[in-house]
Amino acid sequence: MSERPPVVPILMYHAVTAAPAPAVRELSVPPEAFAAQLAVLADAGFTPLTTAALAAAWRGGGPLPAKPVLITFDDGYEGVYRHALPALARHGFPATLFVCTGWLPGPYDTGGALDTMLDWDQVRKLAAAGVEIGGHSHSHPQLDGVGDARLRHEVLRCKEIIAEQIGTPPESFAYPYGHSSRRVRRTVRALGFSQALVVGNALAARRQGPYALARLTVRRRTGTEEFARIIEGRGLLRAFARDRVLTKGYAVVRRARQAVRLCTPGG
Repeated sequence: MSERPPVVPILMYHAVTAAPAPAVRELSVPPEAFAAQLAVLADAGFTPLTTAALAAAWRGGGPLPAKPVLITFDDGYEGVYRHALPALARHGFPATLFVCTGWLPGPYDTGGALDTMLDWDQVRKLAAAGVEIGGHSHSHPQLDGVGDARLRHEVLRCKEIIAEQIGTPPESFAYPYGHSSRRVRRTVRALGFSQALVVGNALAARRQGPYALARLTVRRRTGTEEFARIIEGRGLLRAFARDRVLTKGYAVVRRARQAVRLCTPGG
């Protein structure tokens, strides 16, 4: 163990599949590419942690490995069990899966899933294999654009279902689309989550606070060389330049929508 590093790469994956649905193609990673990226992490001496482990160390000032990294998955696509878990197991790597509880088939299914999703038996098997199961809302809305009652329902219902299915309540949360606000972060904290992740496409730092830890998006077009650069924090401005432009533009749209909602009776 060494001194706590100032920044940590938190990788954000979605689907791991050779044949993604069109809606998730850009955010999917082929199984062979995912395996190659894990090999890059291993060869570079990174030590993967769960989200809860990193946040606990930063909160309590505990030690961390010399080169920590987080491997996270959003939504709950079936390829995480079929393809990602065997690759993780070969290296002995832990990870965190943030599930959208209303997208998984079963008694809580609200529809809206973008591709083939995990079933709850697979989620339990992932948890048993050492994958941390976190929350990602119930039906995947933009939480900073919904009213207080809907916001509370989305976060609490997600937490309750995971606790019922896994046996323990989730500690970590990932905001759908990466969008949050002070109101959203307060709600997530008040409902018992200890830490939460945004997107940001930057390295995570303790100064960001436990409810706004940044992640790096891994896409289908992320090549091995680019992957090796971004996990070391090199070339981030170039790699995510398009994302930053879109994020700034969409932030303006979201603020306008929120203003309309707040000015509308009953909004």
